[in-house]
Amino acid sequence: MTVINLSSLRKQYSGNYVLKGINLSFDPGQIVGYIGPNGAGKSTTIKILTGILPDFEGEATVLGMDIRKEAMEIKKRIGYIPEQAALYDVLTPLEFLEFIGSLYSISKADVQRKSMELLRLFELHNQAENRMNSFSKGMKQKVLLISGLLHNPEIIFLDEPLSGLDANAVILVKEILQQLKQAGKTIFYSSHIMDVVEKISDRIVIINKGEVIADGTFESLKNSAHQGSLENIFTSLTGNDEQKSTAGAFIDVLKNG
Repeated sequence: MTVINLSSLRKQYSGNYVLKGINLSFDPGQIVGYIGPNGAGKSTTIKILTGILPDFEGEATVLGMDIRKEAMEIKKRIGYIPEQAALYDVLTPLEFLEFIGSLYSISKADVQRKSMELLRLFELHNQAENRMNSFSKGMKQKVLLISGLLHNPEIIFLDEPLSGLDANAVILVKEILQQLKQAGKTIFYSSHIMDVVEKISDRIVIINKGEVIADGTFESLKNSAHQGSLENIFTSLTGNDEQKSTAGAFIDVLKNG
């Protein structure tokens, strides 16, 4: 069974289409890297699939359910970790996670037990009862990651999930994602960090100006584009291959004033 299916997906803002007919389907137990330049439509796609943007053209199903008709049921079974989210940072991590757990009908005792253990694994257990308004971006991101996984979702949508994390936390998150995949979860991963996408993804979809321009394994993309890294493949396919000359011009200005 395909767990995500998009058919002729289109989305416009004020008459301008940011998605121009996306057709994709994904099987369970995959990590899918979904990448593209700023404004390509990545976050819009994720917001449609998570039920945040209900107004779109075409069809979108998640776990066999129509996102327009069964958004609440879908939301119970997916996790969403955005780059930035309202964390109610006057709360403590434990209070926030208890609130999230109540949305998924998890008992308070189970939420407290799981939350403390997950906070410990992210080295935040000593901060469990401190207000988050004094937390760094990385600390808040760790709490956000826990909140999106607390209910053990079947599909996990991540939009720049590593933002602000330290090196050890990045390694831990990458390992968590690999083990979630091995457990049969589907990971839909959007990021600008190309080396991470290259290393963890079973399948990579590149989107540009609202259209899919490449779709396959890293090896198949590398062979078709005749490029050695995902970063080079990306710049070649999206037409953004002027960085070297732009960097040179930047340096010339610094040198010559």
